[in-house]
Amino acid sequence: MIDSLLVKLALIGIIGIGAQWVAWRTGRPAIALMLLAGVIAGPVLGIIVPERDLGPLQEPIIKLAVAVILFEGGLSLNFRDLRHAGNPVLRMVLIGVPIGWLLGAWAAHWGAGLSWEVSMLFGGILVVTGPTVIGPMLRTLHLPNRVSDTLRWEGIVNDPIGALLAVAIYGYITYEGPDTGLLSVTLDVLLATTVAGLLGVALGFAITWLFPRGYVPEFLKSPVLLIVVIAGFVIADIIKHETGLVTVTLMGVVMANRPVHSTRVLRRFKEDLTVLLISGVFIILSASLDWETMSQFRARFVVFLFLLLFLVRPVTALVSLLGSSMPWKERLFIAWVAPRGIVAVAITGLFAIRLQAYGLPDAEALVPLSFGVVVVTILAHGFSARQVAKRLGIDRGKGD
Repeated sequence: MIDSLLVKLALIGIIGIGAQWVAWRTGRPAIALMLLAGVIAGPVLGIIVPERDLGPLQEPIIKLAVAVILFEGGLSLNFRDLRHAGNPVLRMVLIGVPIGWLLGAWAAHWGAGLSWEVSMLFGGILVVTGPTVIGPMLRTLHLPNRVSDTLRWEGIVNDPIGALLAVAIYGYITYEGPDTGLLSVTLDVLLATTVAGLLGVALGFAITWLFPRGYVPEFLKSPVLLIVVIAGFVIADIIKHETGLVTVTLMGVVMANRPVHSTRVLRRFKEDLTVLLISGVFIILSASLDWETMSQFRARFVVFLFLLLFLVRPVTALVSLLGSSMPWKERLFIAWVAPRGIVAVAITGLFAIRLQAYGLPDAEALVPLSFGVVVVTILAHGFSARQVAKRLGIDRGKGD
């Protein structure tokens, strides 16, 4: 059994990194190739069946990987750069997130036929627009800076916000206190989230105080940082399930906005470990796809994806930017482009496992749905962005 598990773990790493290498050589989207590789290794050939091969290790592996991925997302959120992106980003976050959440939940309920509890959680996750997908897409275009900055920073900021919404809704769904009234549940979730947030801020300040003063040698900074991230996540998760996501995200945000004097360490941490974890999580989740579940929901999935592309995103963006100084042509482009990436799939996979264990109906549909959203949005937006920009007259020629 040990040999078998070692072989499976090695295969997951080889397949994931191999897909990323092929993507680099061919110029294809890495996320699409990892999805294809995982599906072939899982449902098609049956080489990797995570539930069978990993057993009880599957959930903690995904949880810890998501924690590190969200910490990396927090490290990308420097408030100084965010101010340079201007007012449209704030509008897309402050106005767009609530609208996108409610519309996404409505589409999941009426389009995919999910229960309201699952729909509200999935709608919260759908406010995430993948920066790992938008970045490469924008590099192939030559758009006005205002458009590029808005799309890029919307993705960076909304990553942790989508996770926080999912944490809060999961807390409501699984709340088992003596008083299940709305006020009691709200106070309990807010208290746990606040404690987790304060823990993350404290850890961020601690790291940015210790590192510059030489209390941690250079060769130990990466291991110490990783262990602190994992420890903070686990401590908060013990206090209340899934609030560890809040801890690691805010820890990353604090470190992004304070001097660390270890940029080489952070760069290595972000680029090497995160790429490895993203590859592993994506292969595990795509290999876990249940074709029987997908076939049962297939028609409703199409309706949901149609609503997501042609109603949820356009209404969210246009209402958010209403009254702003951004020209209408630029607003229309932003209203069309919203690809989802690895964070949406990873967070969905994590909560799907938890909700299935909790016995909530429709939870098994979340992973296939999230993959459908990723594939459809990458194909629809990735292959049409240049043509849409040209038709709107905002394409300035060949990108970098």
